[in-house]
Amino acid sequence: ELGWPESVPYLDRPPSPLEFYREWVSPNKPCIIRNAISHWPALKKWTSAYLREVVGPKVVSVAVTPNGYADAVFQDRFVMPEEHQMPFMDFLDIVEKKVTSPNVFYVQKQCSNLTEEFPELVCDVQPDIPWMSEALGKKPDAVNFWLGESAAVTSLHKDHYENLYCVVSGEKYFLLHPPSDRPFIPYELYQPATYHVSEDGSFEIVDEKTSEKVPWIPLDPLNPDLELYPEYAQAKPLQCTVKAGEMLYLPSLWFHHVQQSHGCIAVNYWYDMEYDIKYSYYQLLDCLTKTVKML
Repeated sequence: ELGWPESVPYLDRPPSPLEFYREWVSPNKPCIIRNAISHWPALKKWTSAYLREVVGPKVVSVAVTPNGYADAVFQDRFVMPEEHQMPFMDFLDIVEKKVTSPNVFYVQKQCSNLTEEFPELVCDVQPDIPWMSEALGKKPDAVNFWLGESAAVTSLHKDHYENLYCVVSGEKYFLLHPPSDRPFIPYELYQPATYHVSEDGSFEIVDEKTSEKVPWIPLDPLNPDLELYPEYAQAKPLQCTVKAGEMLYLPSLWFHHVQQSHGCIAVNYWYDMEYDIKYSYYQLLDCLTKTVKML
């Protein structure tokens, strides 16, 4: 009824700033853009051998979990990964299966880690996406680098950013929900906690006792428990695959669940959203959903 597409449409070329704002940002609709990053040196250069040579022994932050789920609900907690500091080449050994580990490793620190931790790689991409920066009248708040195992999964959530997600190698698998699906998507409050590796190599979950509870989505959209969350049956997810050389425009406040092929490399640009009427609409919908649940 709101005009959401039944599948994510493709653009064969990057749009003009006006076209992109008018056709996609303003109506808050996703799309996959081909030929937007075909000029990036990274598409050809970012082999494992190149990354070893350029980044090599540098110590970087790697998320480590026992099950591949970082920032997700587990055992009635919102559990964050252990942020492990390790040489990048040791991480690549794990991804390439030269070294075996029962744990799941993922470079996914979302604090503009491309520019902060991997400045050696910035020259192979772009500091921003010019037509997006012009369309929004701002530069990105963060540019993030992603590389990990296929077992690493991003649980269903939303962000307050206009997101341009660029796949350099491999594939990313997105399951999306528009903001209008909020009444069908469950939220609960959870005690925040963090995984910690014990001396014997096992994981323990340590509560962040001084932190406030975190609202998060407990549902797995790939295997939803409709007896526990029957409303989810009314939601209408979109699924898409973003391949190497393609860019996904993921609009602000869209829910997304993400998987990937093994060793997939991606870079994404987070532009702060406008807190306009679309945001007010979402806040109203969120409040109404919570109120109805309490009745």
